[in-house]
Amino acid sequence: MQQIARAVALAFNNLPRPHRVMLGSLTVVTLAVAVWRPYVYHPSESPITRSIDIELEKAPPPASTTTLTPEASEPLDQPTPAPEADIPQDEIDEDVPEAAGTHEYVVSDGDTLSSILNQYGIEMGDISQLVREDKDLRNLKIGQQLSWTLTEDGQLQRLTWEMSRRETRTYDRNENGFKASTALQQGEWQNSVLRGELDGSFAVSARRAGLTSGEASAVIKALQWQMDFRKLKKGDQFSVLMSREMLDGKSAQSELVGVRLRSGGKDYYAIRAEDGKFYDRSGSGLARGFMRFPTVKQYRVSSNFNPRRLNPVTGRIAPHKGVDFAMPLGTPVLAVGDGEVVVAKRDGAAGNYVAIRHGRQYMTRYMHLKKLLVKPGEKVKRGDRIALSGNTGRSTGPHLHYEIWINNQAVNPVNAKLPRSEGLAGKERKDYLAQVREITPQLKFN
Repeated sequence: MQQIARAVALAFNNLPRPHRVMLGSLTVVTLAVAVWRPYVYHPSESPITRSIDIELEKAPPPASTTTLTPEASEPLDQPTPAPEADIPQDEIDEDVPEAAGTHEYVVSDGDTLSSILNQYGIEMGDISQLVREDKDLRNLKIGQQLSWTLTEDGQLQRLTWEMSRRETRTYDRNENGFKASTALQQGEWQNSVLRGELDGSFAVSARRAGLTSGEASAVIKALQWQMDFRKLKKGDQFSVLMSREMLDGKSAQSELVGVRLRSGGKDYYAIRAEDGKFYDRSGSGLARGFMRFPTVKQYRVSSNFNPRRLNPVTGRIAPHKGVDFAMPLGTPVLAVGDGEVVVAKRDGAAGNYVAIRHGRQYMTRYMHLKKLLVKPGEKVKRGDRIALSGNTGRSTGPHLHYEIWINNQAVNPVNAKLPRSEGLAGKERKDYLAQVREITPQLKFN
């Protein structure tokens, strides 16, 4: 070993001085990289832990001297926790829990199986296997409901297609793709009105009135854009029209037909139309429309949504649960929809970040901000300025990391099916108003 060391030292000393300087510098950099350990972003844990799970980065292309938008390399954003990890909880979340890893979707005009599932990062290979198993999946109809279960790494495990009140098809993953099964219900559907008053949380009061947890959740989702259920007061009244399928004297499944809730002397209505969505008594949409992007104009995407992104060093899944937009420092960041700010703070690798809750099902998060313009508890409207974009936290260049969560499931912000505030028109509205005239008298409080 000593002879080898002497030989290396002699060879090094015989090199020209510029070469010795360059070789020495490379040696120092190599040693520094070997012992360096990055911090990993875990806002729900304390203290901050160290890890060797790093993302290998590609060098950014040279920035043009004429562009105003800076180039950003692939970010070092670490896997972010689910929203509930740092979002304040309330009694509704506790009393009406969402099933982890599952999602429900009502088919709308223009939807296809691929357009629905692709926004959740479900691979086209899985979608193709489903269609090969059952070609009827190419012909989804408005108002039908899909639900699916994902594994922890975002892989599709089961898909359920409620074709009608009578027929439900289920597709379970196996070693060859997916296996379909069909269930036909033979019960009798009966309508029943359940009434009650607030005494405690809505979920508890609803169960006292005879609603199941699932039925209470359906009411909350139907009225989520009109009413903050956390602010209901004792004595507020509700009347719910449920359609239930009865098998052997028990309810096998149910569907919310309409609901009326009175709070503060004001009545709120939500009535289901033929398309499976809820509208007010005049046929206007209840959902608050979202903007597609959180900025005045669309900026270049520097890193895409990828729930199954692999860490090139460890080979483990390190999901990227949003999209990154490269943009100049100080660009105004806008709320994409009406909602309440639930987080506005600086936290670890996310830097300055904001989280906004929109209704009960939707959450948006904005990270690496330069300056916060809102505070927790503040109400915001679509298009309001909430922050200025920046380069805080673990970031390799000025950019905005933006996420959308639906029912605690991250979706692709670029192609997610966002709520729209459209109403019914033409024959659909005429048929709906006739339905309203039939249903409204049944929603009396006594």
